[in-house]
Amino acid sequence: MSPQPPQRIGLPWPELNDGLTYKDVVSSSDSELRTVSDFYYSKYKSSAPLLGWIQRIQNGQIQVDGEVVKDPNTLLRSGSKLVYHRLPWKEPDTPHSLDILYQDDHLIALNKPSGLQVLPGGLFQQRTVLTQLQWCFGESHPVPVHRLGRGTSGILLCAKTKLAKTKLSAYFAEGTSLVGSGNMGQECGAVRKISKIYRALASGIVEEDEVVIKQPIGVVRYPGVAKGLYVASSEGKPSFSKVIVLERDRQRDCTLVKVEIQSGRPHQIRIHLAYIGHPLVGDPLYVAGGQPKGVDPDLVDATTTSFAEDGGYQRPNQAVPGDCGYHLHAHEVEIPNLLNTHKVVKVMAPLPPILQTSYLAEEKGLSSCKLS
Repeated sequence: MSPQPPQRIGLPWPELNDGLTYKDVVSSSDSELRTVSDFYYSKYKSSAPLLGWIQRIQNGQIQVDGEVVKDPNTLLRSGSKLVYHRLPWKEPDTPHSLDILYQDDHLIALNKPSGLQVLPGGLFQQRTVLTQLQWCFGESHPVPVHRLGRGTSGILLCAKTKLAKTKLSAYFAEGTSLVGSGNMGQECGAVRKISKIYRALASGIVEEDEVVIKQPIGVVRYPGVAKGLYVASSEGKPSFSKVIVLERDRQRDCTLVKVEIQSGRPHQIRIHLAYIGHPLVGDPLYVAGGQPKGVDPDLVDATTTSFAEDGGYQRPNQAVPGDCGYHLHAHEVEIPNLLNTHKVVKVMAPLPPILQTSYLAEEKGLSSCKLS
């Protein structure tokens, strides 16, 4: 009997999202000679410049104790309840369908397409994996226990129970903490309960058959990224990736690799491959050295950025982490069965054609590397 195709979930996105509502209560320290415009600008400076907040207030998007205020100079008092209504907007085009690769009583593994964000953030507040889980499963919906970059495809693990969420979160945290403590084995999987293997297409020819990368990853200021951009940094947190060459294409000047990660820093594979001089093919952000393309973080000043129609900052001209175009796929995950730790659940996500080896070397049990 041929295997059954994976179950597919996902509902089409509406034209506009529902907007957002943010609630605050004014503390005694916040109320001292503080106007409503000063309050929002000082507390949410990363959302909009001062003129942007004034525009939002004058548009009637702010309520103080249940009343709309349009005067930016309205004084606040301790205990006042504030509500900011962010107007609905059309989020960028995004895939909505996901395949279920595996599920049991505690766990569900999805095949996330490139272009779909996992959790709300930035322009993507509704068009996310989390929203589809809420729509398709209702109040008792599964929740993602880790993230994949918006441009990264492949396996996303979601917990269906509190037990699963607790254990899976602990497994992911444990692997990263082992790197930080220096308690590393010879193999990534030897110390991490969850084994995650990715496929990636790197630019240039990686001459070594196997490369271990231990470059720390830190954060620098960057336009359009309020919490900063993750980059290769000697002052960052410890990180560990093992890269194995699968195939070299000298004609196209690229290398197909598989990557097993021990730590789980944001954008780790993109940064690590860029750090050794082989950024992912099509990556709009990271270049050789594991740094952003064409931006000096020391010269970034968000206060000089213009603002958009809704009062928020304009999208920067430079690439941001959520931009797609690179080829990275979470291909294989092994995890202990949550009910029986002596058993292992193995999940594999079908590979995009561009990330498949020409000779299917792994499947045939041959050398893991086609040398050219």
